[in-house]
Amino acid sequence: MKSLNNPFVEYGYKGPEYFCDREQEVAQLISALHNESNVALISPRRIGKSGLIHHAFHLIREQSPEIACIYIDILNTRSQKDFIDAFASKVIAELGGNLQTALKKAASFFKGFRPTITFDEFSGAPTFSFHVEHSKESNTIEQIFKYIQQSGKRCYIAFDEFQQITNYPEGGLEALLRSQIQFVDNAYFIFAGSQQHLMSEMFLSANRPFYLASQIMNIDVIEENKYRDFANAMFRKQDREISEETFHQIYTVVDGQTWYIQTILHQLYIMSEEPLNTETANKAIDILLNKYSTAFSNYYLSLTNNQAMLLRAVAKEGIVKEPLAQNFMNKHQLSALSSTRQALNALEKKQFIYKTDAGYIVYDRFLSLWLRNRT
Repeated sequence: MKSLNNPFVEYGYKGPEYFCDREQEVAQLISALHNESNVALISPRRIGKSGLIHHAFHLIREQSPEIACIYIDILNTRSQKDFIDAFASKVIAELGGNLQTALKKAASFFKGFRPTITFDEFSGAPTFSFHVEHSKESNTIEQIFKYIQQSGKRCYIAFDEFQQITNYPEGGLEALLRSQIQFVDNAYFIFAGSQQHLMSEMFLSANRPFYLASQIMNIDVIEENKYRDFANAMFRKQDREISEETFHQIYTVVDGQTWYIQTILHQLYIMSEEPLNTETANKAIDILLNKYSTAFSNYYLSLTNNQAMLLRAVAKEGIVKEPLAQNFMNKHQLSALSSTRQALNALEKKQFIYKTDAGYIVYDRFLSLWLRNRT
């Protein structure tokens, strides 16, 4: 992979040299797949689960190039039809050989479903689309699994944001996928998701198809000292070093969340002529909050008054154990209990607020900082 001008990656996976730690988690994930186990990988958004999958797949490809590693992000899918297109596109692209061969195989194997191909205008990557009647969608999914089976390759397949399938208007996809997966003997699956309550229900509720069908794997934040060592290894390219005090400030202000730390370090790397101290760190954070200010304003204006007041109150406190407690509501002049409960449910559903073991927090750490600056 090409060398980067800024080693603190904000988006995507750029190679092992730009990937911080996760040695134990990577080993656990690779071991599970190697030993024919499926994995339900659960963590909040922006903590690094997608990067973990890409890193594990990178190492697997290096060690065992005969294994097909297929990553499918279904966050932006809205229906079973979208899921079919995303699933089929990645499977055919990975298992079909070169583009011409893949097209011939797809046309032959999926005859009756009229596969067509388009190219992404930015990346140039091919995307397959199937003209499928709603009544035949289940059959198409079965055909995709048969295609995987008949490839003869050992396959590791990751569905990212897997809980998204519960939002499709069509029902029954969970049961259909479970019934197909259990009979495919050459493919093992990672089901990654960021909405922990939905993922837990899918994999730990006895009345759900995926109950106990996968090894549950939770990932937490990267240890602070290891993250600082990684940061300094990168800053040494500029003959700079970040102190324990300054890094601790950055780490704690965003609760150790990977993406936010990476974004702040990325900005600090840009500010190459300034000292790596707490004052510069604060300046970097201010630059980032200004950068996202328009988006945050739009988010905030989209809320009802009760929702906005509750969101601001949670941001100001940092973490709230009981947001419906009378003393908290009185302190922040919130509405009546029923209205505040309704606002809380709406904010959770929209993923503005997130419930941790310690209490409720604003999900987006930068949005939380931006709201605190407004109060």
